[in-house]
Amino acid sequence: MTENPVIDVQTLFKREEMGDVEIIDVRTPMEFREVHAAKAQNVPLDALDPSSVMKGRNVSSDDPLYVICKSGSRGAKAQQKFIAAGFTNVVNVEGGTEAWVDAGLPVVRGKKGMSLERQVRVVAGFLVLVGALLGLFVHPYFVGISAFVGAGLMFAGITDTCGMGMMLARMPWNQCQGQEQSCSL
Repeated sequence: MTENPVIDVQTLFKREEMGDVEIIDVRTPMEFREVHAAKAQNVPLDALDPSSVMKGRNVSSDDPLYVICKSGSRGAKAQQKFIAAGFTNVVNVEGGTEAWVDAGLPVVRGKKGMSLERQVRVVAGFLVLVGALLGLFVHPYFVGISAFVGAGLMFAGITDTCGMGMMLARMPWNQCQGQEQSCSL
């Protein structure tokens, strides 16, 4: 088995039709609630505990565990968490949920909200605007707010880690509420 195995959505769906497979969706609860592969369970990446997931599996421990996200990058991070914890039979779904939907495979659709990426753009834009206006009309030092947000966005682009996105993901409106589908194992 290669170090970081991947599977395309069509192959995974064929395996799903042949028997039990377990798919863990590592997106935020809100993203999961909007649309997800029909048999996926939500375990957000920031709350992912590989040992707990492996203990709670519904299939044989010899069977691979499939991780899926929006496009594949968070799935790869989740896969690395499992590998670091000693669980190597974990396969990342290439192209993620976007590829699953584009292939016309079965999905569950729920309430559509504002995506996390869009929330980050709104908040970042607001902070840049406020910093610029305060710097113009109140005191020049307020321009530092805009510079800080710009530096944060640059850091997020370089490292593919967005602190603002992680903070927004924890906000109450981005969490599952009530009797909706389970958001964690």
